[in-house]
Amino acid sequence: MPSISFILPHWVYWGTLIVFPLIAMIMARRTQTSGYSSPIAYMILISGGILGLHRLYLRNLWGLLYLPIFFFILFANAQGQGAREAESQAANVVNSAQRVIERLEPKIAAADGKIEQLRADLAAAEEGTFAQKRAQRTLEKAEQTLIDDANRIEKARADKTAGEPALADAKADRAKWANLAFYAFMIICAFMLVDAFLLPRLVRQAQQRVAQEEMHEDAAGSLAAIEHEAEQRLEQLETEDVKNDMDHIGTGWTGAIDRLSFYAGEFVSYWMVIAVIAYYYEVVARYVFNSPTIWVHEGMFLMFGMQYLVAGAYAALTDAHVKVDVFYADWSPLRKAVVDLFTSIFFFIFAGTLLATGWIFAMDATVVNEVSFSEWQIAYWPFKWAIVVGGALLILQGVAKLASDVNAVRNSLQGA
Repeated sequence: MPSISFILPHWVYWGTLIVFPLIAMIMARRTQTSGYSSPIAYMILISGGILGLHRLYLRNLWGLLYLPIFFFILFANAQGQGAREAESQAANVVNSAQRVIERLEPKIAAADGKIEQLRADLAAAEEGTFAQKRAQRTLEKAEQTLIDDANRIEKARADKTAGEPALADAKADRAKWANLAFYAFMIICAFMLVDAFLLPRLVRQAQQRVAQEEMHEDAAGSLAAIEHEAEQRLEQLETEDVKNDMDHIGTGWTGAIDRLSFYAGEFVSYWMVIAVIAYYYEVVARYVFNSPTIWVHEGMFLMFGMQYLVAGAYAALTDAHVKVDVFYADWSPLRKAVVDLFTSIFFFIFAGTLLATGWIFAMDATVVNEVSFSEWQIAYWPFKWAIVVGGALLILQGVAKLASDVNAVRNSLQGA
């Protein structure tokens, strides 16, 4: 199976973080229609076509044909990984034996001359002297070393002879599984290419099937009717959730701040969809192509950090921050406003510290053009500026909340 060496360009990463949420916000506000959609079908073909999810979306059982082929690719890659480990072990044995042979052959070839010289030195030494004993020990040591080296080189040659067939078999086995995985993947690609042309007709067939089911539904309601009602109810709940969040938006200049916090939170919320697509790509690249990326985890980790910072004002607007309100929940609006005014001191200390510290971090990162330590080397200064943006949005939202609490106290006192 071929590897994937694709590394996401930095401009594509930043462009996606900006453009995708804008498109998603526009699509979320369009008139929603029930039934099957060609754009959604093509989106599923692109993102999940390797599993046949586009056909399963259209309730076409031919999509099940993709699954065994995909699982075979996973199985072939697992077998190929085992063959690669066997190849590595066999190659290590052969290479180690070859290094021993290359090192000892010249040594053994020169040992005969050396031993002859030592024997001559022993014969020339005076009988019973220290020089004779030293020459004898040196000769014995050289002869023993020659025997040991001869044994080692014989063992190395035997290991090399035995390891070369194993290495060849492991290489052939690895190539076999790699080819099988590649051919299976090509089959899936061919299916996806055919479906890319057939998809409009498949969508029309699915829409006609739904229409026929609605025509034959009885008075009690069919499954299709129940599904349609469930879809409408889900859309209604989603609309109600958005409306409930919009209820927190005030009027006047505080309303402008509220809308800024709301749209900023909505904007970064769509980054979750990007994370799903990115991690899906990571899984396919890792387990289908044996090519884990160097950018998905880092890119998503940094993206989630920016999302957490920018969405802080949205959470403050919708009162979504975690808090202990055992006593607070039952208080009157006036008492809540008074307590909020008092605790806002701590809020502004935190938000101000976040803004000031983030400004220092962002300026330092911008001046030195700080980048990550990974091979991707993404610039860090935009992430540091997200701290500044998050702190500024929090302070603005805090000011709007402060004004709202002051108005609540003033209105309550005037009413009293």
